[in-house]
Amino acid sequence: MRSERLSEFFILTFLFSWILWIPVAMISAGFTFPEPIQSFLRSPYNPAAFGPTLAAIILTYRYGGRDELVAFLRRGIKRDFPRIWWAIILLLFPVITALALYLGVLWGDPQPFLYWNSNPLLVPIVFLYIFFLGGPLQEEFGWRGYALPRLQERYAPIYAAIMVGIIWGLWHIPLFFIQGSIQSQVPFWSFMILIISASVIYTWVYNSTGSILAAMIIHTTGNLSYFLFPVQSTIAGGVFLMILNVSAALGVLLFAGSELKTDFS
Repeated sequence: MRSERLSEFFILTFLFSWILWIPVAMISAGFTFPEPIQSFLRSPYNPAAFGPTLAAIILTYRYGGRDELVAFLRRGIKRDFPRIWWAIILLLFPVITALALYLGVLWGDPQPFLYWNSNPLLVPIVFLYIFFLGGPLQEEFGWRGYALPRLQERYAPIYAAIMVGIIWGLWHIPLFFIQGSIQSQVPFWSFMILIISASVIYTWVYNSTGSILAAMIIHTTGNLSYFLFPVQSTIAGGVFLMILNVSAALGVLLFAGSELKTDFS
């Protein structure tokens, strides 16, 4: 069964990413490397985050050959799903994050500065940067495109979504020790709540569309929402963000139909 290859996928993913991330964490802790190596490790060109996608491509080709790889990659450009999904993948997380920030400000948080307000052209530029170098392209062929379908051969979708979310969150651990990363600015437990909730929602989107592209775009807008509405710089807003994300995931579980429902008996 294809699910038997999951251990190889996770091992390759973690090895590739952590081998390149751990030295960056060491640099943040004061360790030094020769300057060219140190500059490369800390640059946007460090390919560590491509671990999930590279592992998925390698294993798909190894076990399925060229034809299966081509079919796999085509799901990364699949756009023939109902148009309503474009509204969901483009707007869901920005709306959630904007609402969390608004509620936080009402609760007493200071209003953070919105960098894009004075230059709206920043939004498409940041969107493209995030899509290619901020997680989606680097990860979604692996998490939703490769791991999720194989886990769903053994488990109900909700269980597979939670398992992917936990592993996905743990994969980020070195980033919590890298100065300047988003993960270094938030508690680990809150990050895990957010990422498992996101995994449930991404699973719903992927199972409903069959498109890795849809998963990549909702991942992009999810990350973009923190640029648009910097809720992570607030206290109450961060709490509301967790509440709203968990509520959205529970809403998906209750109302998404066969894409996520399971028998808890």
